[in-house]
Amino acid sequence: MMLHELGFKNGARHDRKRVGRGIGSGKGKTSGRGHKGLKARSGSSTSGFEGGQMPLYRRLPKRGFRPPCRRHFAEVNLGRIQAALDAGRLDAATVVNAKVLVEAGVIRRVRDGVRLLGSGTLSTPMTFEVAGASRPAVAAVEKAGGSVRVLSSGNSGGHAPTGATPAEPAET
Repeated sequence: MMLHELGFKNGARHDRKRVGRGIGSGKGKTSGRGHKGLKARSGSSTSGFEGGQMPLYRRLPKRGFRPPCRRHFAEVNLGRIQAALDAGRLDAATVVNAKVLVEAGVIRRVRDGVRLLGSGTLSTPMTFEVAGASRPAVAAVEKAGGSVRVLSSGNSGGHAPTGATPAEPAET
């Protein structure tokens, strides 16, 4: 077999349907769309239309607000950090930030920052620099003798929890 003899299997490719090329073609005049109506028009679709019945998206109740620019945090619990410390993947002397957590394999990706949560216990004093922290997490870290610094962000819209010290803006 030669390279120029290669081809597609039978039925793998079809000729495109040429519509509107005369009545004798079988797809002339209305081009297989029938007569009038919504589906006969160009650029139209019937998504959400239920024949005049109240559509489902209007029947269901709507509650709350989901901001379109909300931030997605990589959440990490204190128990997971303590497990990484015990396994030797984290060093208690270093300042724990997003880059350190990724390198240690505690989180996979940073997203819009790291948020510290209070599930689990921490027995080693550590310093954290994170985008957010829950009050129980800050209390647990301070109880262990460490500190939490919440990094400020322009579009956070929130505040640092009580006990956490906000980071100073960088000088330029």
